[in-house]
Amino acid sequence: MGRKVTLATCSLNQWALDFEGNLSRILRSIEIAKGNGAKYRLGPELEICGYGCADHFYESDTLLHCLQVLRELLESPVTQDIICDVGMPVMHRDVRYNCRVIFLNKKILLIRPKMFLANYGNNREFRWFSPWTQPRHVEEYILPRMIREVTDQASVPFGDCVLSTVDTCMGSEMCAEMWHPKSPHIDMGLDGVEIFTNSSASYHELRKANQRVALVSSATSKSGGIYLFANQKGCDGDRLYYDGCAMIAINGDIVLQGAQFSLDDVEVLCATLDLEDVRSYRGERCQPHMVSDHKSYHRVNVDFSLSDCEDMPLPTHQPIEWQYHSPEEEISLGPACWLWDYLRRSGQAGFFLPLSGGVDSSSTACIVYSMCVLLCNAVRDNNIQVLQDVQRVVGDLTYKPEDPRELCKHLFTTCYMASENSSEDTSSRAKELAMQIGSNHVNLNIDMAVKGLLGIFSLVTGRMPQFRASGGSSRENLALQNVQARTRMVLAYLFAQLGLWAQGKPGGLLVLGSANVDESLSGYFTKYDCSSADINPIGGVSKMDLKSFLQYCTEHFQLTALRRVLAAPPTAELEPLIDGQISQTDEVKQCVLFKLMRSYKAAVLFKLMR
Repeated sequence: MGRKVTLATCSLNQWALDFEGNLSRILRSIEIAKGNGAKYRLGPELEICGYGCADHFYESDTLLHCLQVLRELLESPVTQDIICDVGMPVMHRDVRYNCRVIFLNKKILLIRPKMFLANYGNNREFRWFSPWTQPRHVEEYILPRMIREVTDQASVPFGDCVLSTVDTCMGSEMCAEMWHPKSPHIDMGLDGVEIFTNSSASYHELRKANQRVALVSSATSKSGGIYLFANQKGCDGDRLYYDGCAMIAINGDIVLQGAQFSLDDVEVLCATLDLEDVRSYRGERCQPHMVSDHKSYHRVNVDFSLSDCEDMPLPTHQPIEWQYHSPEEEISLGPACWLWDYLRRSGQAGFFLPLSGGVDSSSTACIVYSMCVLLCNAVRDNNIQVLQDVQRVVGDLTYKPEDPRELCKHLFTTCYMASENSSEDTSSRAKELAMQIGSNHVNLNIDMAVKGLLGIFSLVTGRMPQFRASGGSSRENLALQNVQARTRMVLAYLFAQLGLWAQGKPGGLLVLGSANVDESLSGYFTKYDCSSADINPIGGVSKMDLKSFLQYCTEHFQLTALRRVLAAPPTAELEPLIDGQISQTDEVKQCVLFKLMRSYKAAVLFKLMR
């Protein structure tokens, strides 16, 4: 009896509703898997249509195009003699499910719907899909005519079932099911399933890789087995970034690690493992518990072997030590990959950032610079897709990026928007950082625009607001600060749209924001100010993590200008200076704000008690 099985899992950069491109990447991953001798290939969740289709999932065209891609996959010679496991939405009895479709040699073996949907954090799966709520229940799915013409099948099994080959048994999990307290792999393992698969669209969060690795390891450490984890990568047209991290584990040990941050559209991991390792592990540790009194899974039998005919000896698997990125590296790499994916899909020519010389905007600038470093490294490693995308974005088919600072000049414009309340210190910090990263830097003054707006208000009302320092009230003081911040937002979009036009160049720029998560949680920001933008790379990062990130950039990228940024007190510079110096820092303002909030809550509580 053969024991060696060669299995493949992958991370794919699938674009929402890019059916032709998604098909091409799926076929390329299958081709790579077959080239490495794999007999089974697992792809990420909803890979045929892309995960982030949002309300397009409601449209019948989305389901139709998925079926058209499935037909092309079934007919392709690339998919022959390998079990292919792909993700797509399927309508069964007028209910829409998030499914795995598993097929071999133009025959669909089974369709497995997702049982536990993700409806927390940034996930809203209940909006578009229904969960399969019948454990170990299988129904008959009537195939559409276009698929029936290829497979010569009238119907296939649909439900919570497993696949039984001549040499082993495989069961599917989907993304959130691995995180569920009662993960399907528990009961599947007790029912003799030896290979578990998980197709995911798991988005990036700081330190989330640690949780994934722990979950995959623990899935097979108790009862043994082989575990394959596939994931989406790229931005998928939404505000989320999917960070790959494909992996393969056996008996609690990780044996293959995929890249977490990569500009490659297709990444395939292949491992050859011994089923006898699983059987020995179970025989030693949990054989008495394998006989369960629960209802067995329906097994779909297929006359196909995942192992070689020759019973060749295979060395025991070698576990690896997972190489984690530090949080600072994650901030540098994750948003940078996301920015590039977003830019190359947008049709725009680069980014525009209001650069104040503070921690937040400097962090955003450093992420763009990190993106340029990644692009140059990818081109140096002969990534043809990245080179072609860079040439298309900059509008020069002969251009080859070699120096990140030089590439930054092509893709990035920074702008210091001064006012009569701005200090020379913040202006010089912004200029110095822009010089070190190589961005096109613009200095402008917003006073004329602000005075024009206040002039209109005064003309209509007959009154002119004053700062607190000039005898104005708190309402006047706050309004005068906000009008400056909002004027910067309007100017940012004006320059982003027409800045290149003024230089005789094609295209526009995407406006970048620089509001950290602490500001959003505390409410310490101006609505629709210069942090209102097309995309905000640091919107999910805390101030503390950003400071650590800038310290990392200081050393890793040799950006010495960041030392001054880190040493400076944070301030929005929206109130008049005193002797050329800032009059109040953000920290003092926040303390005042929090005191006011506490006073308000105490007053409300006192009234309630009375």
